[in-house]
This record gives sequence, structure tokens and C-alpha cells, in this order.
Amino acid sequence: MKLTFLGAAGTVTGSKYLLEHAGRKLLVDCGLFQGYKNLRLLNWQPLPVDPASLDAVVLTHAHLDHSGALPLLVRQGFRGPVYATPSTMDLCELLLPDSGHLQEDDAEFANRHKTSKHAPALPLYTEDDARHALRSFAPLDFDRSLEIGGLTLRLRHAGHILGAASLEVCSERGSLLFSGDLGRPDDLVMRPPAPIEFGDTLVVESTYGDRSHGDEGSAEVLADVVTRTAARGGMVIVPAFAVGRAQSLLYQIFLLKRAGRIPDLPVFLDSPMAIDTTAIYQRHRAEHRLTPDECRSLGNVAQYCRTVEQSRALNALSYPAIIISASGMATGGRVLHHLRNHGPDHRSSIVFAGFQAGGTRGDRLVKGERMIRIFGEDVRINADVVSLPGMSAHADASQIIAWLQTLKKAPRHVYLTHGEPAAADALRWRIEHELRWPVSVPMMGDQVTLAL
Repeated sequence: MKLTFLGAAGTVTGSKYLLEHAGRKLLVDCGLFQGYKNLRLLNWQPLPVDPASLDAVVLTHAHLDHSGALPLLVRQGFRGPVYATPSTMDLCELLLPDSGHLQEDDAEFANRHKTSKHAPALPLYTEDDARHALRSFAPLDFDRSLEIGGLTLRLRHAGHILGAASLEVCSERGSLLFSGDLGRPDDLVMRPPAPIEFGDTLVVESTYGDRSHGDEGSAEVLADVVTRTAARGGMVIVPAFAVGRAQSLLYQIFLLKRAGRIPDLPVFLDSPMAIDTTAIYQRHRAEHRLTPDECRSLGNVAQYCRTVEQSRALNALSYPAIIISASGMATGGRVLHHLRNHGPDHRSSIVFAGFQAGGTRGDRLVKGERMIRIFGEDVRINADVVSLPGMSAHADASQIIAWLQTLKKAPRHVYLTHGEPAAADALRWRIEHELRWPVSVPMMGDQVTLAL
């Protein structure tokens, strides 16, 4: 079997792995590159494999860095099935059309304001492209086996978000395991990742491979920033991933309010996708820790802003409030309007609750930049910028090591992906020295031959 790393190698985003075995070609994930411009430009390059030659795609989960290039793949000739868990399918029905819509909006804005070097500026793909790609989806339940070309595929619970899976690929000669994005054993909402059953070769994420989530919990930091900001008369703006983080934040705020640890400020969820995702959590309760009553509390803690008019009305608020809005790395969406309106206000706070890919507005703000370009204008950020420790949906380095130790025997090799170079190399060192396993960090385009 040949394994080629077509994305998320040497960086966090753009997840794509090509498996070739017995004349069949299987693509594991089909994600967008995000962050630095040189990475985003890769989205416009042809895939190094002919999409029409692929037999199938398997998604580990719905986040756009794992699923967001599917509309391109289908538009370029892919005609096979896209296998995913039912909850991943539900989430992709929200994420992919929204991604196409936002890209159309961005292109229209660039053409109207002449902010692009291209004339005309074009979207990477459209909402119609995304809806067409959704027709290729086929459900694959957790722990159900699927046979493709002499290989047995099985999706295992990975935590992280609804539907997130690790992928086992087995043949008569051995097994290969893709971790996908691993959740945390102590996540507030999601259940922990399933232990490893098979894995002669492992492909493991390393997003937080160089850090620990720390002892100071996100609840304490969030309670402090909300209380301080309310006392100043400011707004709390929370850029949040619509899938996963927004729901965890709502539940955390509900718990803090119930315990009397924060003022009873109004909370606004300004993201139609996050609103719809919250309903999906109620349909897939077996995958998370929340009871039916807690799911209802999740839905009742905030006022929902679906329409553009409801979102714009938030600009006129004259009292402290919490606004949760997408996107989580401030790369686009409604949250940019709130950052432009409230970022210059020294009384306000901006709270980031998740990984910020290098080069994104979120990453630059967390690292201390205070002049950020939004809608073609430079915006001075005077608000406090706070990063919540422990709010990430990713396992940290020690939690990844603990998950690897559930494997009953040492693997032949471990490949570390989905990490910035420092994070991947730090985790490589720990695996070599603590587990004594052979491990390497592949780069984009690397190909290995597996005894499988």
C-alpha cells in the first residue's frame, strides 16, 4: 500500500491522505488549507491526483480543514461516494453550503470595492457547488465495517466534535490508523476518544503536541473576563467555531450563570449555523455527555440572531452583553462586524476559545497585534484580548500520549501530521523518548510504502 501526504503535513490544515492499494485509490479527508496566504493559495492548485480516478472518500469529521475541499473535488470530476458518520453528514449539510456562500460574498465584496488583484475576483466554489457535493455522501456508522478493494474500513469515536472519528484500515497483512482530530478525555461536552484496537502504522494529529491545557480551567478565566468587562460597561465578543466550540461555550456560560459566578448578562448567539448545530446536538445525544435537560439549557441560555437585521441590531446595544459569533479564527463571517465595532473600545474584551491557525486574524490578535485589517480597513484593537486555556477541542500532548498507550503493542511507525513544525517535533521527541516508538514528521507530498 502507498500512503501519500497531500495536506496537513508541516501545517495544521488542508487534511488529505491518498491511499493506493490493489488498483484502488481512497482519499482520507478532503480539507481546505487555512491561515497563511501561501497555504490558502494551495486551495486553488489542482489536486495532485485525478479526482475521477478516486474510488471513494472517507471523512474523519466535518470541520472545513477536513471536509471543505469536497465541492472542488466533485466539480473537478470525482464521482464516487463520500463516507462519513451520520452526524458528520448533518454538520456538513450546514458547513459546506455556508462555506460556498461566504466565498461568493467575499468575491462580490472584492469586486464591488476593487480590493482584489483579480478582475473579476471569483469564489473558490459556490453554494451550488457545495450542495451538489452533498449528494455524494453515504452514511457509515461508528464501528460498522466497510469493504473496499480488499481493505476493511471502520470509524471509531474520536471525541472532538459530533461525528468525529478515527479511521481504521485493515487488510490481511496489517492495519493503519488515522487518528483524525482527537478530543479530550475531560471535555465538558464530548465523550472521550475510543481506545486504539488496531494500528501497525499510525497517522496521528499533533496540533497541541508542544503544550498542555494547564491547570487553570477555562471556566475561571471566562468568569473573570466577563465580570471585569461587565464592570467596565463593555462587550464580550467571542469568535467561536459554529460547530463544537459555540455549544461548549453556551454550556459553560449556563453553568457559570447557574452558579452565580458571572453577572446575568444577556447572551446573543449570532450565527445561524451555530444555532442549527445546537439542534443537531440534541439529535445525537449518544455522542456527548449532556442530558436532555442540559441540551435544553444549552438552547435557552442565549438569544438567537438568525437574520442580518438581528445581527446589525447588536451594534446599537448600550449595555454589557456577550456576543458569540463565527468564525472561530476571525477569518470571516459576522464576527468581523463585531470586531470592527467593538475592538477599538478599551472597555470591551475579545475572547478566543480554540486553536488559532498561523496567519489568521485570531492568531495575530492572540500574539499581540493590535492593528487588524477588516473589510479593507485597518482597525485599531484596544479591547482586551484573552485566550481561554483548556477550551480547545483537541487533546494536548500528554493526552495524545495517553491515548497512544491504549495500543496493546508498539506500532511499526508513527507519522505526525496536523501540527505546526514546533508542535509536531515536540510530540515526535516525546514519542521517541517516552514510548520508544519509531516516529517521523512527513512533509507535503511525501509518499511511503506500507506493509499492508
